[in-house]
Amino acid sequence: MNRIKEVLDQKGIKQTWLAEQIGKSFSQTNAYVCNRRQPSLEMLFEIARVLDVDVKYLIDSKVER
Repeated sequence: MNRIKEVLDQKGIKQTWLAEQIGKSFSQTNAYVCNRRQPSLEMLFEIARVLDVDVKYLIDSKVER
């Protein structure tokens, strides 16, 4: 499970914006956000970079921002 949705909500960012930034379709991005599919490690690092968070925060519920 990842915390992409949580970060998007906290920052007020739309999934469509994230999809454009990472070069994925909305449906692929939505699958990542809703935890129906997990991004590759490389994609997870790219998402963390775009969202300006530590990649550990996206994958570990014990890590604080």
